[in-house]
Amino acid sequence: MEFADWMPRLGTETAFDVLVRARALEAQGRKIIHLEIGEPDFDTPKNIREKAKDAIDKGWTHYGPAAGLPETRAALAEYLTKTRGVNYAPEETIIMPGGKPVVFFTIMALVNPGDEVIYPNPGFPIYESMINFIGAKAVPLPIREENDFNLDIAELERLITPKTKLLIINSPANPTGGFLEKDALEQIARILAKHPDVMVLSDEIYSRILYDKARHHSIAEFPGMKERTIILEGFSKTYAMTGWRLGYAAANKDLVTALARLSTNCHSCTASFAQIAAIEALKGPQGEVDKMVAEFQRRRDVIVEGLNKLPGFSCKTPKASFYVFPNIRKLGKPSKEVADFLLQEAGVACLSGTAFGACGEGYLRFSYANSVENIRQAIQQIADALPRLKKTAATR
Repeated sequence: MEFADWMPRLGTETAFDVLVRARALEAQGRKIIHLEIGEPDFDTPKNIREKAKDAIDKGWTHYGPAAGLPETRAALAEYLTKTRGVNYAPEETIIMPGGKPVVFFTIMALVNPGDEVIYPNPGFPIYESMINFIGAKAVPLPIREENDFNLDIAELERLITPKTKLLIINSPANPTGGFLEKDALEQIARILAKHPDVMVLSDEIYSRILYDKARHHSIAEFPGMKERTIILEGFSKTYAMTGWRLGYAAANKDLVTALARLSTNCHSCTASFAQIAAIEALKGPQGEVDKMVAEFQRRRDVIVEGLNKLPGFSCKTPKASFYVFPNIRKLGKPSKEVADFLLQEAGVACLSGTAFGACGEGYLRFSYANSVENIRQAIQQIADALPRLKKTAATR
């Protein structure tokens, strides 16, 4: 079969590829500890599930507007106004089946072939994939450990050219757990004030998963930035709703109209009963979210301590999300080779840092969305397997 010319430009999300390989090993009788997939292992809170069931019984099973049900958009606007400190109207929001369509449609709506898009590297792989797919130039902004996995402000300023159309930032960040403080966002806003044609896609999907009294800020809150910022948010991580496929964006009304048109052409609308449940998620009790975050922090402390005891590993303590990004350069092996080794020999599924871009070489990503018991067992299995990795290296 002969595919269209642009198909080879599409990348992938390696986490799902590794999950398939891990499942295949499990089918052979192997026991695999899953630290590869970015999915909370908790159940969706009961009040949200019950609201969805009730919505189905009440007939919320039909088409809705492409941009979302009016009541859902009103709830999104209210929530964003409260949490970002910037006033949003319902017409400035749009709900979609997951966060990825926000990335996909924003780039399609704003970027032409030949334009430049600056994106974090290592970063969520769909950024680079979509930039390449539409024929734009993907300009990596290195995210370095020596900067505490934050972007270098001066480096960002140097990368902006007259061809720059879009800047993508991600805080809290996947895969590093990095976190942009308020002063860093303010500096970025000041730089962008010199480049009024550059829009910002701000991926804030992990905004509620913060530790050590960290407080989330959005670049949209700074003067002149709301109209230029597309906030990407969703329900998958905060409310353990990955399978519900619920994401949303906040942007200026003209862009929301364009995103809604793309939605009409792609998926028509987001499931109505799921949108009713989304309102309950935002407005209902938040105690289960607080419990999840507290447990994530406990797991974070366990996995960071364990990884730092492994020979050849060095792991910073992330301030947010549920990922760690340990440095493994002292092992003397490429990241993908180490990740493959750990899956096959240690029975621990994780991701190579290069799954998130070339700047991820020398690192691995572990998701600690798993039990403390399993995390400790994974550390032990890695410790038991590492001598075999070193032996292989010594014989080459």
